Amino acid sequence: MPKVDVNLPLDDVAALIDFGDDELKMARYKQYGTAQALAMHNRGPITYDPDGALSTEILDAYWREGFYVFENVVGAEERRDIEVDVAELLERAPIAKDASVDKHGRPALGSDCKGRSVRMTRPLSDPLGGTDANHGRHPVKMAEPNAPDEAPEWVMQLLLGTLQHSDACLRLYGHPELLNVAAAVNGPDFTPFNEGLWIKQPRLGSSVAWHQDGWTWWDKPELDSGTHGFNFMMQLYGCDAANGLWVVPGSHTKGKLDISDLASESGSDRLVDAVPLICAPGDVAIVNRQAVHGSFANTSDNTRVSVHFGFHRRKSVYGITSGGIHNPVSHYDDAYIRRRSRMLMYAIDARQQRFPEETCFEYGPLADAKDEFRWTSAARADIRDYNLMDIGI
Repeated sequence: MPKVDVNLPLDDVAALIDFGDDELKMARYKQYGTAQALAMHNRGPITYDPDGALSTEILDAYWREGFYVFENVVGAEERRDIEVDVAELLERAPIAKDASVDKHGRPALGSDCKGRSVRMTRPLSDPLGGTDANHGRHPVKMAEPNAPDEAPEWVMQLLLGTLQHSDACLRLYGHPELLNVAAAVNGPDFTPFNEGLWIKQPRLGSSVAWHQDGWTWWDKPELDSGTHGFNFMMQLYGCDAANGLWVVPGSHTKGKLDISDLASESGSDRLVDAVPLICAPGDVAIVNRQAVHGSFANTSDNTRVSVHFGFHRRKSVYGITSGGIHNPVSHYDDAYIRRRSRMLMYAIDARQQRFPEETCFEYGPLADAKDEFRWTSAARADIRDYNLMDIGI
């Protein structure tokens, strides 16, 4: 992809906001990136070949680019369920970082959990770039536009352990077509990674500095372009160049990259080869965790709510001792993986109760024990702090 032409004409001068001396360059960058993203051949509905396997064209595009946008996956009824849950979760957000109460004086969301739950950030900030957080994988500081005068001191950016907080998100986790994709990409014995709810509120949402996920396999000879798994990202309201994730196509095939060098070559945090995810409401993107990706502060008027959930190959996690970011350092043996994978079984059953007309996904590793994993009040108690057993590699 060529370098961004900063002399491109703009269709929408309203995009020129909030980035100071770089407003014009940022607006042109977003416009150019959007055009490039829409010209790629990596979007469309989930389709299958005549033998019932996921379309070869989809798999080829995913492995070539490192991401794919599945269109029209989640219908309006299910999106409404998720929207109701998200509104309630936002009402229960802590009033500040590390606060134990919400704005109503009630115990805040996640305040009674042992596992990581809510990440609060300063509006339009970059809390990770240029720090040692997450094994130092965010080396480049992103632009931090000035927040509006009326902005709150803190906003919720991320909720982890989402499946214990939202039944609607739990049901989405059991979506049969998405789990078919997971099996096609990572094999029928795929395992969970973790789950999150990302929220970029209009004119408040923080950036996430450029990074590659994963840390366990970079220097191992077994590394290939799928070793560290992938994330699904369901877009509740859609996303665009202003509020969505950006990805460097093909970067998942190049091993561990020096992101500082990429920024230096680009002359700023506007990486020249990156393109944004362009999604409508109900679209679901699959993004390879080894791809270079990140997002800018949301200075637009549009909310982005992304329901994330990731999966690994079993061979990437079995017998490995890892963790330290998403979960405590742990040894991923059969018992650990089976215990964590129960979330898939609960999700499949919860979804069947809500959408009985659907054909359930059959998760092979626990298929012989599916009667043990019915979604009941007892199951709700069983999943408390389940994300302490995330499978981070």
